[in-house]
Amino acid sequence: MTKGTLNINPVHHWYRMKDSSRERNDVLEKLTAAVVLLERSLDIRLIPQNGARLAYATQGARDKNGVAAVKGGIIQEHGKPHASGPCTFGADEVIARIVLTVMKFDPRIRCVATLRFYGDVLGVTESLLLESSSFDPASEPPGISTMDWGVAACCKDGVPDVCYESRVKEREAKIYFFGEDPIDVTNNIIMISNRIIHIEL
Repeated sequence: MTKGTLNINPVHHWYRMKDSSRERNDVLEKLTAAVVLLERSLDIRLIPQNGARLAYATQGARDKNGVAAVKGGIIQEHGKPHASGPCTFGADEVIARIVLTVMKFDPRIRCVATLRFYGDVLGVTESLLLESSSFDPASEPPGISTMDWGVAACCKDGVPDVCYESRVKEREAKIYFFGEDPIDVTNNIIMISNRIIHIEL
């Protein structure tokens, strides 16, 4: 080998690219399947004004291009939840940052959903024995993104199942669900949706 040249095994490089492509396809398939479940079962009262968000990252993702999300989020349409667009990589920078922040504390937790903090949603999560943690946006240090700081604050002692904003008055409060994959997160959301409907009937 000539001094200074990079020795790249083309066969090994091809397999690495193939594995990466396979993983990205798997991420999109799982995320899309979860979105279909949410379109069928999500209580629309849990959808924020700017849409519910759902994202899933590849292993070791370092930026938004490694995080797939629902383009435009899940919105209300004719009284039902509806995905604004397809699941694609790099589609939602805000929730991608949340996923990447969580992964710094636990690389296994690669999926995040953002919903509206509605009614007794916290009481329902507690009844399901989901671990929760909160942060107060008013305590945000200057020069730091509220969400980056808030999520990190909730995860410093371990990543909980649920993270939420406390004492929010000026805007709509959010609640965040964390999990290893979209189906895990979606199942928790659907159970919560079903219990909220039952409680308020």
